[in-house]
Amino acid sequence: MNQADSSGVDAPLFETVERASRPNPAAAIVWLHGLGADGHDFEPVVPSLDVPGGLRFVFPHAPVRPVTINGGYPMRAWYDIAALDAAPPKDEAGFIASVAGARRLIDREIAAGFPPERVFVAGFSQGGSVALHAALTYPQRLAGIVALSTWLPFPEGLAGARRPENAATPVFMAHGSQDAVVPEAAGRMAAELLGGWEQPVAWHSYPMPHAVCPEEVDAIRTWLTERLAA
Repeated sequence: MNQADSSGVDAPLFETVERASRPNPAAAIVWLHGLGADGHDFEPVVPSLDVPGGLRFVFPHAPVRPVTINGGYPMRAWYDIAALDAAPPKDEAGFIASVAGARRLIDREIAAGFPPERVFVAGFSQGGSVALHAALTYPQRLAGIVALSTWLPFPEGLAGARRPENAATPVFMAHGSQDAVVPEAAGRMAAELLGGWEQPVAWHSYPMPHAVCPEEVDAIRTWLTERLAA
C-alpha cells in the first residue's frame, strides 16, 4: 500500500527483514541491498556492527521488476537500469519511488521512537544510490549515511532536492579498487561531487571487487560508534 512519505511524495511500503544487535537498541539503520539481492543480503553483518547501545537493522526488499541491463529478466531492483555507470537511470520514476519508500522507512523508525539524529541510512551499489538521495533529501537531520560501492545516478536531481537539514550529515563511502561492476572512478566522482557541496565525506578504498570486506565492516563499526558518540 502506498502513502505519502515525510516529503509528501507517494511512497511504497517495502517488505523488510528486521534484526537488532542487542535488545532495546539505541539507534537504527535502514540498509538497502544491491541489484538482484534481497533484504537478507546484509544480515551477516549484524553481529559485527554491534555498536555501544545496540543497533536496530531494517533491511528492505526491493520490488521485483524487469531489469534492462540483464536482458529484461525480472529481479529485485530499486529501479530499472540500462548501465551501471554515472549516467542517469532509465527508470527515473522507479528511482524516485524507491527514494520515497526509503524515506517512508525512516519515517517509521522515527515514529517508533528513534530520534532522527539516531537513524542512519545505508546502501550497497544500486541501494547506495537510493540511500544517498533519500537521506540527503530528508527533512530532518539524520545520524549519517553509509554508501558502499555506489555512485550518483541522478546528480542533477539531487543537487536541486538536497535539504539543509542534512547538508552537514556525515557520509561514509567505500569502494573496491578492483570493482568491475561499478568502477571505483564512479564512486570517487560521487564523493567529489558531495565534497564540492561541502558534505562531510569519509572516503575508503579497499583492494576488492564489487563486494564488502572485513576491514571495511570494521571501519563502518568505528565510524558508526563515533557518530553516535558525537
